[in-house]
Amino acid sequence: MNKVVKSLLSVSQVPVMPIMTHPGIELIGKKVIDAIKDGQTHYEAVMALRKRFPQSMASTTIMDLSVEAEAFGANIVFDDNEVPTVTGRMLESVADVEALQIPSLDTMRVPEYLKANRLAAAELDVPLFGGCIGPFSLAGRLYDMTELMMAMYIEPDTANLLLDKCTQFILEYCRKIKECGSAGVVMAEPAAGLLSNDDCQTYSSRFVKRIVDTLQDDNFVVMLHNCGNTGQCTKAMIETGAAALHFGNAIDMAQVLDEVPADIAVSGNINPVEIMKFGTPQQVEDAARQLVRLAEKHNNFILSTGCDVPPETPFENIESLFNATI
Repeated sequence: MNKVVKSLLSVSQVPVMPIMTHPGIELIGKKVIDAIKDGQTHYEAVMALRKRFPQSMASTTIMDLSVEAEAFGANIVFDDNEVPTVTGRMLESVADVEALQIPSLDTMRVPEYLKANRLAAAELDVPLFGGCIGPFSLAGRLYDMTELMMAMYIEPDTANLLLDKCTQFILEYCRKIKECGSAGVVMAEPAAGLLSNDDCQTYSSRFVKRIVDTLQDDNFVVMLHNCGNTGQCTKAMIETGAAALHFGNAIDMAQVLDEVPADIAVSGNINPVEIMKFGTPQQVEDAARQLVRLAEKHNNFILSTGCDVPPETPFENIESLFNATI
């Protein structure tokens, strides 16, 4: 088992590691737009959250699936207190894909995210997980998801060329995150949950595996997140070789725990919106305790949220998530 994963699991109770940064932004009196555009603010949010919730086994940077697409040239819509979104279709033809240049890591907001990783990793007393998008999800943001899925069958060479370019950029981005001192990266690949297991293997997992094989070692872990998976492509996730798999609330965690090998960490999957943001503290604790009971016979479970904890989630609810393992 990967050393980072082993350290997270080496506690007497079930470890808790929510994917969570936005509450830290609120703790320092800033807005989302402040943190996503300034690495210093981003870092301060991570540290404030660590101080407020020292029970967490690890810290995470913001799960922002627009950073890499923006670096490639996609149009991004910003809001003061919401996660940025990609809008419009950037690539419309085979020629566009062929002409697409792999961007520098000095492009757009990438340096600010690396700055946040570097500053936080140097100061935290727990592992830091940076964040990145997965190859298939990035390709869908550049080419349009519907068009990409059509290209898989009509123009597979085009789809594979685009995925190769996306993978090259993500690999270098993750390499730099590793060099910043982060212990791992949460790779968000939600669009792969739209695929069958075979298609997920062909158009997502084999590209993710390139990144895993290159960067994952005893001291750096890839945690593959797929909140779109309802159970049909768990096998493909396992085949990436990622040392940790993170699941959304759409999946049956009992099934996942039985399916995933014991040397791979399984993490998830409290509903981040319905339960964490809009539920009561008791509902959060009840949902978390149910997951803990499901995992009683497994030694590879990390209690987490099914996705990034959204802005304006009550702090009482977050506290209840940690109380569930006491």
